[in-house]
Amino acid sequence: MINFKKLKNISLIFVPEETSQKPRSYKISVKKLLLILGLYSLIIFILGFYIISFTPLSETLFPYSFRLSDSDKKKIEVLDNKILILAKEIESLKSVNKRLKFAIMLGDSTLINDKEIPKDSLKSKFPYEGNLLGVVIKLFNDIFYNQSESITFLRPAQGFISQKYNPERGHFGVDFSMKDNSPIFSSAGGYVIFASYTTDYGYTIIVNHPDNYITKYKHCSALLKKEGDIVLQGELIALIGNSGTESSGPHLHFEIWKDGKPIDPLSVLINN
Repeated sequence: MINFKKLKNISLIFVPEETSQKPRSYKISVKKLLLILGLYSLIIFILGFYIISFTPLSETLFPYSFRLSDSDKKKIEVLDNKILILAKEIESLKSVNKRLKFAIMLGDSTLINDKEIPKDSLKSKFPYEGNLLGVVIKLFNDIFYNQSESITFLRPAQGFISQKYNPERGHFGVDFSMKDNSPIFSSAGGYVIFASYTTDYGYTIIVNHPDNYITKYKHCSALLKKEGDIVLQGELIALIGNSGTESSGPHLHFEIWKDGKPIDPLSVLINN
């Protein structure tokens, strides 16, 4: 066995492949050899560290998932779950928006393009016998209303009026400020064509009435009626709330539309 403690010098002999050249030998101390090897290893380590850390080579050698800590992986998992939830909410909002547009179209005959569909052909194209919505509305009108009398609207909520009708500033209704969960009543009898949550206006319910009238009740905390329900004038349909991004406090935003255009609710409410 070699006694490394007594080993002080090492001879290195280099033998060339060509026989015409003589072998060469070099003597070197063990300490010097170890020092050279140590410095060489240190230089290689430093160069390798910087090359891997600051060049694209690190992405090839070490995928991103392997360079993450456990806490980072948990954060990424939470973010992935949030993204999935947001995607589902976006799909739900898209569905609500489609239903909202359809609901407004049902109660707004002016949305039909007269150039594409002649007025004389509407009855022939959509007879009551072949239009379920038409049958429901006609039956509702025949049962609950006398068409010889004009429709009347009652105040949908108590409380004070905090903001009036101002179409120049995009405010197409009247705001009734009240406490949370105060009752909201149907201003007139009609047919619920929309009842769901929207991003801007929160919980919203829209009621279709005879003579091409529509009433809208926005920023509710809860809806007590669903789409397809028939409501009577003065019937409880929702509760005051502060839902939706456009709301700044508990109140009811109430709108009345006639023939597809907003009108001042205070001009037709009989108990304002």
